[in-house]
This record gives sequence, structure tokens and C-alpha cells, in this order.
Amino acid sequence: MKILLFGKEGQVGWELQRSLLTVGDIVASEQDELDLEDQAAVRGWVRRHEPDIIVNAAAYTAVDQAESDPEKAHRINAEAVGVLAEEASRLNAWMVHYSTDYVFDGTKNEPYEEGDLPNPLSVYGRTKLAGEERIRDCHAKHIIFRTSWVFAARGKNFAKTMLRLAKEREKLNVIADQHGAPTSAELIADVTALALHRAVHSKSHTDVAGTYNLVAQGETSWHGYAQYVITVARERGIILKTIPEEVYPIQTDAYPLPAKRPHNSRLSVSKLTSVFDVHLPDWHIQVRRLIEELALQGGL
Repeated sequence: MKILLFGKEGQVGWELQRSLLTVGDIVASEQDELDLEDQAAVRGWVRRHEPDIIVNAAAYTAVDQAESDPEKAHRINAEAVGVLAEEASRLNAWMVHYSTDYVFDGTKNEPYEEGDLPNPLSVYGRTKLAGEERIRDCHAKHIIFRTSWVFAARGKNFAKTMLRLAKEREKLNVIADQHGAPTSAELIADVTALALHRAVHSKSHTDVAGTYNLVAQGETSWHGYAQYVITVARERGIILKTIPEEVYPIQTDAYPLPAKRPHNSRLSVSKLTSVFDVHLPDWHIQVRRLIEELALQGGL
């Protein structure tokens, strides 16, 4: 099995280089040799390698910057994805793609199901939804994973930002009216490998193809997330100026940003756990592992 991986330098892409070794041989594109805005280059890369599986972990993820650069976000999050889907369909190859909670407006009171009507609030969300739609329109054998609040020891993310700020400041103000599930890139990569094992050995691709929510169990707010990160770090002996009690909750409108965020980013994973018979860990466990890893690496 030959796997063509896009976005290997990202948080998820980095972990996929490990997890996908159990599925097949990986060919990973380098950022400096493949411009995702160049459709001909993207198509040429696929045709050069003729893979059995295409895994796209690349995306334009600068949520606020996308508001002032919608064309670039669309080229990467929608047009390039469409090219990959066309090539996957031509090759009868499987395609795995990662989407986001930002395809929803966050007004639902319950966790979102895969079949709920999307209504993105931002350019980023709209371009990610457009990417999903292009995959479906091409009728490629596909698995789309919608995830949220991704973190890893590598790269930039909310948990690492909170730790940096907690070393510098005695008090922090963190948004408390947005809710979701912090989800590790490691978990996303491991579930991807499991899903692909099932997919390539299924009698019919329709048994597993489709869109799935993929997040850790449980839920919290950004405020609760920040408090937990700081609590665990201090337990680990990390010297921080901020204590959990000095992390204060604020409302979204007190910290305005160019792109609107959904207040409810909770995603139901019942479809994923049913189809793939997988148990997803609670987000607390994964965040604690992150702090341990960063401490061992000297990353705190």
C-alpha cells in the first residue's frame, strides 16, 4: 500500500508519519517543494506517485488571517482538496481529509452530529466546508474527520500558549463561553490508521466511507482547559507565576477577534465509535500526557 501524505509538518501530519507506517509505505510531500496553491503541481505530485491512499493533513489554519485573505484560504482549503479528490477518484484510491468544528455556527445546545446542517461563521469555516463538499462531489472513496481544539507537543497550540503566558504573568483572562473537547494529534493519527485498516479490508467501501466527528471524550471551556493545563504543570514542578485560581473567565465579546468562533464546538462521536469500534480517551488524560512530554523534552 502506497500512502501519499500532505502536510507532514503540521501537528497531525507529524503524528501520521508514525501511525501510518502500520498501513503502508509513506511518501510525504515537503512544504518547500509543493505549493498547495498550484493546482497543476498538486495534481502532478499525485500522478508522479500514483498512491493507493491519499491523506491530506495540510490546510490554511490561520483563522483570523483568513478573514483578510479569503482567496488564499479557498485555494488551499477548497481548490487543492478538490484536485486531490479528483485524483483519488481517478485512481480508485482512498482519501482521508481533516475538517473542523468551524463548519457549524455553534448555536445548537447539544453536541453536533455529522448530519447536522453546517453554517460556518468565518472564512476559514466556509473554505473547510467547501473542501468537504468537493470531496463528496467527486465521489471518491473518502473518510472525512471533523475535529477540534487540536494540540501536540510539536507546533503552536492553546495549551503551549497558556504555559508560556503563565510563566510571564500572575493573572490570565480566558474565554469561558466557548465549549469543546481538546483533542491530541496523536489520537487523531491513531484513529486514522485504524480507520484505514478497516477501509482497505472492507468488502464494500460504503461500509466505512463518509464523514465522522473525531474528538476526545468529555468537554470543557477554554477557561477550564487553561486552568487544567496550569494545574498539571504546577503538579509536575514547573515554575509558573500564575496559579489556577488566578485564571479568570471572560466572555467572547470581551476579547474580539476578526473571525467569529462557534460557542458550541462539541461534536458527538457516537458514529465513529460504532462504525470503527474504537474507545476514545478523555481529554484530561491526553492533556496530562502533553505536559509530561513537554517537561521531559524541556519544552516548558
